[in-house]
Amino acid sequence: MKLRPLLGRVVDALPRPLDPVRSIKLKLAILLVSSGGIAFAFFNWQIGWLPPRTTIAAMVLAVVTSQILAHGMTRPLREMTAAARAMAKGDYTRRVRATARDEVGELSHAFNQMAADLDASDQRRRELIANVSHELRTPITALNGVLENLVDGVAQPDPATLKTALQQTERLGRLVSELLDLSRIDAGAFPLQLEEFDLELLLEEVATEAGVTGRGVRFSVDVQPPGATAVADRGRLYQVVVNLLDNAVRHGPAGGEVRVRAEAREADVVIEVEDEGPGIPPGERDSVFERFTRGERAGGGGTGLGLAIARWVVDLHDGSIAVVTPEGRPGCVIRVVIPVP
Repeated sequence: MKLRPLLGRVVDALPRPLDPVRSIKLKLAILLVSSGGIAFAFFNWQIGWLPPRTTIAAMVLAVVTSQILAHGMTRPLREMTAAARAMAKGDYTRRVRATARDEVGELSHAFNQMAADLDASDQRRRELIANVSHELRTPITALNGVLENLVDGVAQPDPATLKTALQQTERLGRLVSELLDLSRIDAGAFPLQLEEFDLELLLEEVATEAGVTGRGVRFSVDVQPPGATAVADRGRLYQVVVNLLDNAVRHGPAGGEVRVRAEAREADVVIEVEDEGPGIPPGERDSVFERFTRGERAGGGGTGLGLAIARWVVDLHDGSIAVVTPEGRPGCVIRVVIPVP
């Protein structure tokens, strides 16, 4: 069991005389000529029947053959070098031909996968910058217009005007908070603090907070069984329900109803938020949990980050979140399932 690591350390300690050679094909040629020359010299010394011309011809043939056969071995390495240099300049579209089944082929496949991941990451970064710029520009432009009107005397600082400025400021604050949450998620600095808490009390608190919307939306909370508890990160689950209710309020009709249902089962806790809006088409139900995605339900000043953050928090609990079809009526139902730890 200990022999293999010992041999590995011995091999690592051996000198590397071919490191100064800058071509792997030349290294193979030197290897063949050196090993062949030593073999020929040994047999010539022991037996004495190898003619010099045969030895030289065999060495030349070995060098030519190694150069021809090594072409396919070294070509992927040269392509990877060129692609890596292109990546350093921001070009992630280069790929390497990976047809070999040896270690170089495996390296080529791994390199192509890395390039694809970097390309996707760079695309997401560009989209994030563009979306954040757009989301910031909208409230800043509106707030700037309100303040200009106040300064120029076009508008008076009445409650309605100040309320508009406050709403845009709150939108900016909400966007910054959500971006900070996403940065912590991407950095992995999102630890969970599990605790047992009253599920109905949590949902009632969120509904009370969401009721301060000015749209006259009614909230109903139903928890089964009564007095049920859940074990999760209360603060993070609170954030999930807040985002779901905010989404329901913005996309439901003014004066409508948002129903919050929860059921504590033996293996998990199920929370559903249902609104009376137009619903989400089946083809868009997965994409609404992507960052800055609103689908056909756009409007209401949302940032497109709330459902993305909700999905991340649910994933941290090893749970699931999905859009389901309400039974017998229009609207949208988002179901969250949190397993019991």
